[in-house]
Amino acid sequence: MTLDRTTQSTPDPQPHKGARDAHDDRKPAEFVEALAKGLAVLEAFDSGHPEMSLSEIARRIGSSPAAARRSLITLSALGYVGQRNKKFHLRPKIMTLGSAFYFSARIDEVLQPFLRDLVTKFGDASSVATLEQRDVIYIAHNSVQRARRAAATVGARYPAYATSLGRVLLAGQSDTALDRYFDGLVIEPLTSKTITDPEALRAEIELIRQDGYSTTVDQLDYGITALAVPVRSLDGRTIAALNTSGYTGMVDPAALIEHRLPDLRIMASSIAQSLAKYPVLEGIIGS
Repeated sequence: MTLDRTTQSTPDPQPHKGARDAHDDRKPAEFVEALAKGLAVLEAFDSGHPEMSLSEIARRIGSSPAAARRSLITLSALGYVGQRNKKFHLRPKIMTLGSAFYFSARIDEVLQPFLRDLVTKFGDASSVATLEQRDVIYIAHNSVQRARRAAATVGARYPAYATSLGRVLLAGQSDTALDRYFDGLVIEPLTSKTITDPEALRAEIELIRQDGYSTTVDQLDYGITALAVPVRSLDGRTIAALNTSGYTGMVDPAALIEHRLPDLRIMASSIAQSLAKYPVLEGIIGS
């Protein structure tokens, strides 16, 4: 298992994304604010913040210490959060939430065989991801790689702008949805090669729409060169993205396009056909 990029994280200049999502202006009338804050607390922990004090958590989620404390008391009573030396941490029970999705959606049965086939043929790594707010979430992954670089493990979440998967997913959005994505977007330079100019990024997404694939080199982390294509439902919607990646220096975009793109597109079509046989899974991924 490789190292998550959040090990290189820096102090948050603004509230953690969980807090921002919880305060969306489009909340339904019966939205439960307390539940949203509790989930934001859980999302605040990552490999860069494995333990935090009450004040740190409150700052991360953009909440008052009193509100954060109420959430922590509840989560502790339920067994999801523990405390040591005035610092809070997640407990193993939290894994039941993610595993419930993984097994109920039959990820291992439906998606993993395709990824194993790609990795068997090309080596390196292959993943399937979906779009969530401004990030991509990896829902399936297979790899022969053991390098210490940004992890593509199941459940990993990264900015969409910095990944081949994310850019393909953004290219599949409507112009209106894409406008919403760019509205207020803060692009952090994750490497010296990360595209940080919104206009340049949007131009790149337009090219991806035309080409039907995305390539990235060292955008998310150094050493990652990747190629991604959309996974489309039978009605033509982009519901997920599939990629293949290798080490920068050992592969380049031209080589990936020449040697892997045809197979990647065939595999994406096969995944789409397989998903169509599992309406529940297709609905979960495409929602």
